[in-house]
Amino acid sequence: MPEALRTAAERAVHDIAESDVDERWQHLVSQVGSEIAGPLTAALERIHVLTATGKIDRAGLRALRDEVEQARQVGMMGQQLTRFASGRVRQSHEVLQLEEVLKGVLALRSRETQARGIELKPQLKSARVIVDGSLLFSLLNTTLDWALANAHAHIDFKIDLKTWPVHARLTCKFANRPLDQVDETVTAAVPPRLDSLAWRLIEQTAWTMGLVVDRRDVGGITTLVLEFPKTAGDEMEGLATNELDEPNLHSGNSKALAGSHVLVVASRREMRVLIRDALRNMNMLVDFVSSIDEAASFCAEGLPHAIIFESIQKGGHFASFRDEILGEVPDFVFIEVLEEGTTFEMSSKDGPAMARIGRGALANSLPAALMFELSRGH
Repeated sequence: MPEALRTAAERAVHDIAESDVDERWQHLVSQVGSEIAGPLTAALERIHVLTATGKIDRAGLRALRDEVEQARQVGMMGQQLTRFASGRVRQSHEVLQLEEVLKGVLALRSRETQARGIELKPQLKSARVIVDGSLLFSLLNTTLDWALANAHAHIDFKIDLKTWPVHARLTCKFANRPLDQVDETVTAAVPPRLDSLAWRLIEQTAWTMGLVVDRRDVGGITTLVLEFPKTAGDEMEGLATNELDEPNLHSGNSKALAGSHVLVVASRREMRVLIRDALRNMNMLVDFVSSIDEAASFCAEGLPHAIIFESIQKGGHFASFRDEILGEVPDFVFIEVLEEGTTFEMSSKDGPAMARIGRGALANSLPAALMFELSRGH
């Protein structure tokens, strides 16, 4: 082929690829707007009724909260997709036990799955993978979000090893419609909700991590398989030293755990403002309550990923609350904010049982503390 024709062909292929990418992101932007508008419109209608009547019952209040929360979640997913689109995601690879990370996520979300009446059925073989820990944590949580929004009755999780090449595989399988409507011999139309923004975030996170993504929707059954090309054997064969990075607490990558959910227990407005400002650029979901009783009520149907609390909340009631959570999730993250000073202590086996930060160090140290404490459990 003459050089001019080859160059023209290559340029055409490049333009087509760029056009496909542009079209995909345009569709995603439209989808973000649509998925935010839906719940916010419903919430606004409830507010109009409340304004007109001055009344709202418990069920209506709960629905209003859920609609606002849904819109907030979509907005956060949109921010995460924007981060991937920027191409500036920095990854720090480490060897992780895939089944242990998944067990931790499932334990953390057990209250939520039980409240939804969904049974989790894990079959997990041991598998070591070489990935960025925070991205893996985000991917598993988003996968569970997506499955919970679409599954009926139960969700099967399976971890096994592909024989050749030896790659770890994570399979998530569930019925995407009521069981009495499932016919595995019939290939029915795929419910549009399966292609939600959460699914797009799963795809983009997995691609960024270099994983192979395969999803099939057949006869009312959805099966997602995530394949990990970088799987570590017992002797770590084929693993180059530059594939692993030393964790860097002060790397500046404060968005590594974007999408994580943090609950702040603080009764004073000035403390809430300090904590909110410290977390402003971390793209986390942050909720505030004023007391341990409110925190317990908030956590009844689902745990956040971490709890930050002011030290004046400590006492017997707090100890019982913390013990109950640690009984379910032994490595759950608690961070105590001290009344004064610039103390900055991480949790450790030989030191404090939880991280502690002085009020004067919040702005500089709280993001790093959260990154360390959340990553430590993964």
